[in-house]
Amino acid sequence: MRDAKPEIHVSRACDTPFRFFTQDGHEDFQGALPPFVHVPAKTGVEWVNSSLRKYHHPPSCLADVLVNTNTNTATVSPTDSLPILEKASHYTRPSGAVSMAEDASSGGWSTIESDEGVFTSLIEQLGVKGVQFEELISLEPDSIRALSPVYGVIFLFKWIGSSSDDKGAPQDGSYDPGAVEDEGLFFAAQTIQNACGTQAILSVILNNDASSNPSLSGAVASQARIDIGPALQEFKDFTTGFDAGLRGESLSNSDLIRETHNSFARSSPFADEVQRDPNAGSEDVFHFIGYTCHHGKLYELDGLQPYPISHGECTPEEFPEKIIPVLQRRIERYPLGEVRFNLMAVCQDRRIKAQEFQDYEGLARERRKRAQWDWENALRRHNFVGFTGEVLKGVVAMKVKDGSYDAWVNDAKKATEKRQRERATRGEEGVV
Repeated sequence: MRDAKPEIHVSRACDTPFRFFTQDGHEDFQGALPPFVHVPAKTGVEWVNSSLRKYHHPPSCLADVLVNTNTNTATVSPTDSLPILEKASHYTRPSGAVSMAEDASSGGWSTIESDEGVFTSLIEQLGVKGVQFEELISLEPDSIRALSPVYGVIFLFKWIGSSSDDKGAPQDGSYDPGAVEDEGLFFAAQTIQNACGTQAILSVILNNDASSNPSLSGAVASQARIDIGPALQEFKDFTTGFDAGLRGESLSNSDLIRETHNSFARSSPFADEVQRDPNAGSEDVFHFIGYTCHHGKLYELDGLQPYPISHGECTPEEFPEKIIPVLQRRIERYPLGEVRFNLMAVCQDRRIKAQEFQDYEGLARERRKRAQWDWENALRRHNFVGFTGEVLKGVVAMKVKDGSYDAWVNDAKKATEKRQRERATRGEEGVV
């Protein structure tokens, strides 16, 4: 019997059952490794921070990594720099919440819909209270003002890149690199694909909490401040002082934020080979950005830009009027006929105002809307492939049992032939 091989265990705090062996014995145990783990041909038991980042574990887990070599146990310091396992293909989350259609560039983040019910439920699961999203169907200040108080807007658009001649300036507005350090604006760079929706949401939410507007007081402060909850408050406090890139990395590697985000992805058991093909460049790409007021200025928060973009002086009361021309100028960059835009307001939970004004009809309407959102979110999470298969098998079994299966198939063939003849008469090609 061979001696026990050196192995590395990641503690339960990392919530990942990794188990792999060093070169001394890893070839004998390669079958025991997860399919997405590759052990390089290097000697020694070694761990580096970059490896954990690839697997989306927070740096705090590093201190819990144990190296067990027979009877010898040693704790690996977070500063130890030793060559280690490398990521092969793509990361697979053990909980299964990530869609199989994700590729390596998604980094474990699924695509979610731009939907008011999805975004509202997402922030509520993160612990945010008293906030909801409302879709805006017109670029009118009154549409935004009717939802007052409004903390900001989330804008979805087709990404076409930058066409500005001046690479040191945005196409509209001006970079404000000092806003983050001097005025405490929360701004994070987007470091991973598919995270831009949640990142835009948090850019608005985290810039409208109690610590973001310390100069406000009284009733104005109670409306202008968001209760972001303990989890996001801890995240914001932890990233205070980080630059935009490190904040983006911290956001992308947050298990809580990522898993909450992924819980709203559509369930699918199939891999989308078109999305996974790196050479498929014809597919349109869409992007989310946030707009909000902070310390008397209107900011555009785009994780693909190097700095926050200032669009001039703006108070919360002026926001409905000031944001409209900014959005109109962005839309004007697109060809006529381009209508694939989506705009959502981040506003106070409308049930709060309905209760304050004893608007029982409005309160009932909001409660029905919430129930509809819950139902739609449940449908998004459910995989109906198995159900559909069972229904089809049941239909076929019924047809076979009552002797009408052959007639059913013949009728379908005749209907198909009829449609083909009609197409041929019209000079069309192809089949149904």
